[in-house]
Amino acid sequence: MRLLWLPALALLLYAGLCLFVFVVQRGLIYYPVPARELPGAAREDIPVPGGQLRLWVLRPQAGPALIYFGGNAEDVSAHRGDFERLFPGHAVYLVNHRGYGGSSGTPSETALLGDALAVHDALAARHDRIAVIGRSLGSAVALHLAAQRPVEKLALVTPFDSLAAVAQHHFPWLPVRWLMRDRYHGAAWAGRITAPVMVVLAGRDEVIPRPRSEALIAALPPDRLQQITLPQAGHNDLDAFPAYAAALARFVQGAPAS
Repeated sequence: MRLLWLPALALLLYAGLCLFVFVVQRGLIYYPVPARELPGAAREDIPVPGGQLRLWVLRPQAGPALIYFGGNAEDVSAHRGDFERLFPGHAVYLVNHRGYGGSSGTPSETALLGDALAVHDALAARHDRIAVIGRSLGSAVALHLAAQRPVEKLALVTPFDSLAAVAQHHFPWLPVRWLMRDRYHGAAWAGRITAPVMVVLAGRDEVIPRPRSEALIAALPPDRLQQITLPQAGHNDLDAFPAYAAALARFVQGAPAS
């Protein structure tokens, strides 16, 4: 009789694990970084429903704007020096996601996507041209923004077609596609992009499986798309490769990086 209980016990434990993952999943997606000071950089707080976002602003008086959305564990202030050098013709806005770097609230897909629209709308009153860069998780945020608002250019760094599909790759033994609340289904938004798009891939990306990036690329309008792959780069060390900075500068500024 004891053996008859083993399948039932295994099923109960599996169901418990699924419930646990469902409950704690946002803690597995978002890794907020603490607030920090950035001497010499302007700080701007933009009101959003239920809180405010903290942005670091470089050259706020410049003509066109560039908005940057980072990854799920990224401190966007770390890009201050590189972005000042790479985009001398733009006012640069480094966005701290909700719950990150002094921004209030708790991160979720609904919150981050809505916040990006609020940032764009606030900046559109000052800048007649806005380019957007999104990296990793931020690529989905940037993609959704570009599908909903007019942007001049869109750069997607290590993007994916669906966060649920990425999670299913890493946890094939769980019904992740059924459990995910924050799905970031970028492939569903890709067909609405009207701006020129550059996709940057890491040849040794250990986080975003290549098929997930390729599925997104296939969903983007091909006549507006350019792609660059850095064969030796991993998901988190793209900044160490000069070709990465050069590609972003060339795309956004229309000229090679100096």
